[in-house]
Amino acid sequence: MGAILNLVERNLHEVQVDADRMLFHIPSSSLFSTDAVTGGIIDTLRQQGCSPEDLVQRLAGRFPGQEVSETLRELIALELVSDGSPLTPEIGVKRVERTALNTVVLNVNTGCNLSCTYCYKEDLDKPSAGRKMAVETAEASVEMLLRESPDETRYSVVFFGGEPLSNRALIEHMVGYCERRFAAAGKQVEFIMTTNATLLTEEIVDWLDAHRFGLSISIDGPKTVHDRNRITVGGQGTYDVVRRKADMLLSRYRSRPVGARVTLTRGVTDVETIWNHLFNEMGFAEVGFAPVTSGDLSDYNLTGEELVQVFANMKALGRRYLEAALEHRNIGFSNLHQLITDIHEGQKKALPCGAGLKMLAVDHEGGLNLCHRFTGSSLPTFGDVHSGVKQAELNDFLSQRLDRQGTGCDTCRIRNLCSGGCYHESYARYGDPTHPTYHYCDLMRDWVDFGIEVYSRIMAANPAFISRYITPRKAH
Repeated sequence: MGAILNLVERNLHEVQVDADRMLFHIPSSSLFSTDAVTGGIIDTLRQQGCSPEDLVQRLAGRFPGQEVSETLRELIALELVSDGSPLTPEIGVKRVERTALNTVVLNVNTGCNLSCTYCYKEDLDKPSAGRKMAVETAEASVEMLLRESPDETRYSVVFFGGEPLSNRALIEHMVGYCERRFAAAGKQVEFIMTTNATLLTEEIVDWLDAHRFGLSISIDGPKTVHDRNRITVGGQGTYDVVRRKADMLLSRYRSRPVGARVTLTRGVTDVETIWNHLFNEMGFAEVGFAPVTSGDLSDYNLTGEELVQVFANMKALGRRYLEAALEHRNIGFSNLHQLITDIHEGQKKALPCGAGLKMLAVDHEGGLNLCHRFTGSSLPTFGDVHSGVKQAELNDFLSQRLDRQGTGCDTCRIRNLCSGGCYHESYARYGDPTHPTYHYCDLMRDWVDFGIEVYSRIMAANPAFISRYITPRKAH
């Protein structure tokens, strides 16, 4: 009598796409089209475990025994079927021993010339009270990056605020400093900035263009939507000025595509209308949506019903994305584009993002924070730019999230794509950044299933779209 075979349900997930059964291999985030033999084995074992001999016998009327045995060997190797042998630990590393930083976020000014009602920044100040980062702190941040991770080939320096352009002098100084410093070390550096656009001038835009900044503009959509929350300190809507400055930027900027970053708050769920305005009417290359569910000001959090509506509307826009992809056009829907990239590349994330692992954020005083969202929060910092990273504390923190035992993430089918969700959302909602973001797990699982379906349809009908629009993203 052979070993008893059982299906390893925690490692497989099926998505039906028309007549095709797509098999998502959860440990590797890989996608396969299920052939008839594989489908037969899965269906048989799902009903009841049996020995390999019994399995061959049960499927004898449909498939040759050798074919069943060969497929079974492959499924056991993929750990989709268990023959009783111990399974490989899901995450080989149960502990983070070292981080490989390649990105530093400089919080160059706590001051902002806007007073957006939903802002999560805990260290935000009015323009006159803004605490600007000193040149010495910014330079020390870059030296810390090179000292902590000397072996990286490419680094990123992100300028953040408040409104980063309210400390333009520091940004200009640091770009010159970084270009000299990284070139001398034989390294590459890129600059990234998110701005509200209000302080842009033609001169600044041309300078940013010359230094190939990766730019994102915070804009929430058409005037009626944008002016609800993105207001001046005096309470005036800012759409008109942002529109004027963004139009100027988009007409002059040549070095890289410019993206729009949209914050969705209570009462705002019309994803398609917002996308249409920013992509088709204004000409942004990409539009990304960030739903607010755990902000400090609960009045601005989307309600449960609204969040369901947002995901439904994202899927509606996703169907337009698919339609365009089959015609070999990319409509710049960042959220779905990123998901398809992750599926195509077989992204397997043990942790939700690069925070602490590849990136740290420096507050205006030089403290090292998990990410830009934590500057000014009560979460302890992980060292400072002069004394370096408190590696033991940081490793302990990351290892806590890495350990999925006893959490809903342990057997979740999207555990290697979502990895428990955003640290700051967990911190804001549960008071614990290592706590998984359980409040929209079902919606996220459905969203990933939708992504698998869209990806499968693109690969079947126009795989050239992937090589044209997905693969080049890695180069940025």
